[in-house]
Amino acid sequence: MPQLLVHHAQVLEMMAEGAPLRPVLDAVTGALEDLLPGTKCSVLLLDERSGRLHHGAAPSMPQKYIEMIDGMDTGPCAGSCGTAAYTAVPVVVPDIHRSALWDDFRPAAAIAGVRACWSTPIPGKDGQVLGTFAVYYDTPHTPTEYERHLVERFTHLAAVAIDHDRLFGSLAQSEERFRRAFDDNAAGMALLGLDGRVLRVNRALCALLRREASDLVGRYFQDLVEAEDRASLLHGVAAETDDRHRFELRFRRLHDEPIVTSTTYSGVRDAYGNIASWCVNLVDETDRKAAEEERRARAEAEIAQRHAEENSRTKSQFMTALGHEIRTPLHAVVGFGEMLRSGNLTPERSAEALERMSSAARHLVDLVDDLSDVAAIEARALRLRAEPVPVGPLLADVHGLLATAADEASVTFDAELPEGAPAVIGDERRLRQVLLNLATNAIKYNHPGGRVVLSTARADGDRLSLVVTDDGPGIPRHLQHRLFVPFDRLGAERGKNPGSGLGLHVTKGLVDGMGGELAIESGGPAPGAVARVTLPTPGDTASRPPRDRPAPRDV
Repeated sequence: MPQLLVHHAQVLEMMAEGAPLRPVLDAVTGALEDLLPGTKCSVLLLDERSGRLHHGAAPSMPQKYIEMIDGMDTGPCAGSCGTAAYTAVPVVVPDIHRSALWDDFRPAAAIAGVRACWSTPIPGKDGQVLGTFAVYYDTPHTPTEYERHLVERFTHLAAVAIDHDRLFGSLAQSEERFRRAFDDNAAGMALLGLDGRVLRVNRALCALLRREASDLVGRYFQDLVEAEDRASLLHGVAAETDDRHRFELRFRRLHDEPIVTSTTYSGVRDAYGNIASWCVNLVDETDRKAAEEERRARAEAEIAQRHAEENSRTKSQFMTALGHEIRTPLHAVVGFGEMLRSGNLTPERSAEALERMSSAARHLVDLVDDLSDVAAIEARALRLRAEPVPVGPLLADVHGLLATAADEASVTFDAELPEGAPAVIGDERRLRQVLLNLATNAIKYNHPGGRVVLSTARADGDRLSLVVTDDGPGIPRHLQHRLFVPFDRLGAERGKNPGSGLGLHVTKGLVDGMGGELAIESGGPAPGAVARVTLPTPGDTASRPPRDRPAPRDV
């Protein structure tokens, strides 16, 4: 038994030192031959793909015999070894000359000079047969209990050797695959220690950064990154619970501009599930980023050009409309002035001419006032107060100012004054101008017998809407997008009511400047139109405009 332990120790020591499988199996079979004098031993290895047995070890068998049985098939009648591998149970043949199992292999047995053979399948960890362990005798022989015990021990030792070799063979193949995938990868790759030092780089990374491998290995990887990007990199990989991170990092190449990369950190975990190192993958995104920036700059330039062209067209349209609006009342003043100068008018016609000239002059004054407001709003020079304005007195004031005009138009004009006198934040004078413009339009474009109502309504949050409702003809849906276009009266210029087409444009600018919203709804189930001016209240601090804020330009 001590000699058995010595042989076991020698075989295990060879495996620990990484000896190839063939010498280890020679040592196993040679050890059993020492313990069982007069025997010859062999190991055949099973090829899983072909199902054939191949030579593994047979230190005492002649080469010719080895060549004859190498690559033999397994089956129910394939000698001792082929049958044992096929049935997965030991096969004992006391006399080869009398066994049908050896019918095809007796010539080989004669060459080896053997008469008896005992073959045991070698099981792997998963229970699958790895090969066979055979013991040969020169004379007919049946194994004793002691011999069976020894063969079991050495069969197990052979199994350990084969499993060990397959494990390390798989590791070697895995290492080779990783090396090939790493070294030959078209993307730049680096292997980092947990401290961030570079352990290994591939050729693509050296080419990407234009540095030698010796200049990269041993350095801290973050030192290769542009200083502005290091903080995000170090923060991102600090949590070892995440084993994958993606960054957009810039790297400076020697004597060249920095490159932009898509960089991926992948954690390499050990047998205990802990991150042992980092595999870093770099893809050069410099050209793509440059192309994106160029496309963005080109798009912005095209947008700017379109805006400039649109502004130029708008300016031309504005000046054309302005000329028309000014020319019409001026023609009236000039024409009626020439009529008065002729002295041929009756007193009644003279009074009518003076009234027409006065109306034209008032129209010009209103137009100049509106133009001044438009210019101030566009230049952000119109100062608007931001202070609490009681709604009740404001609506009552607007109602009183327009009551006569409503009566003359045969329109019922009501004001539903709210209880409790709520207030909104705005400029009182300009807010009165806004409501006068909206209510005047509602009266002017209504029909005889129509109705206009001033009221209030709660809006989202602590906001309040001042509402002007009428039951007039309303505004067609296809024209509503032009409501706030300067000088566009939506076809009303063909009617009897005068106007410049600036009122709603100025009104929206004033409401926007006070931090409010102007919405005009029409075309619903109810007739007429509803104009809502929604403003913050003293309790709505989130949306309250700053005190004395200038009106915005985009009106």
